[in-house]
Amino acid sequence: MTGPAFAEERHQQTAGEERRQPAPAPRRAPVVAPRRAPVVAPRRAPVVAPRRAPVVAARRPPVALVDYGVGNLHSAAKALDRAGADVRLVSTVEAAAGTAALVVPGVGAYGACLAGLGRAGGAEAVAAWIKGGQPVLGICVGMQLLFEGSEEGPVRDGIGAVAGTVRRLPSTVKVPHIGWNGVRVRPGSRLLAGLPEGARFYFVHSYAAEAGDPAVAATCDYGMPFAAAVERDNLFGTQFHPEKSGSNGLALLASFVDEARRA
Repeated sequence: MTGPAFAEERHQQTAGEERRQPAPAPRRAPVVAPRRAPVVAPRRAPVVAPRRAPVVAARRPPVALVDYGVGNLHSAAKALDRAGADVRLVSTVEAAAGTAALVVPGVGAYGACLAGLGRAGGAEAVAAWIKGGQPVLGICVGMQLLFEGSEEGPVRDGIGAVAGTVRRLPSTVKVPHIGWNGVRVRPGSRLLAGLPEGARFYFVHSYAAEAGDPAVAATCDYGMPFAAAVERDNLFGTQFHPEKSGSNGLALLASFVDEARRA
């Protein structure tokens, strides 16, 4: 088919096809997500730590250490300081006035120590201190001086605050007794409170006090039982050297310093 008839027919087909084409879908408006308000975390109240009560250091009581020409003063002073004492070196017992406690060291022979103490005021001065009620600690021969006398010499005019005589260790053991040894603490001791049974201390001595007096607070066995420590009211003494006895010795000295605080 040609000519106008063909053109008319083609026009009709095209129009029909146009009618059959689907109408375009309507354009959707873009979906816009709603804007979320920013999340603001609630403000926390500042944490205020509780105020601690100020730490008050324990009072360091003044403790007089008698320098009368005998004894290991440096070690004793250092140990007492570590135990909490304000250590004052004094050359006489009289110079200790105003302090809370008195420490009488001692190394060597009983007679030599007693003579040195004589230059520092004598046995009478120490006896008067004890009578006054303030704590006194004798160390090694310083403890032996608290007894009535010693076989070493012999000497009979000790301080006499504790009954009994200092005797030589028996020949069945090696003399002098040097080294660590355990002690048996008698009930009620303030000086040795809290220490375990059999606590060990360092000894250096050839003579020792008898263990029978009620003032004996601890005993040790070395060929015979002897007084390792004495204690009665404000009077204290150790045959061993607490300043050379590690933690046990430091604990003992701390107990003595506590006695000085309470004086």
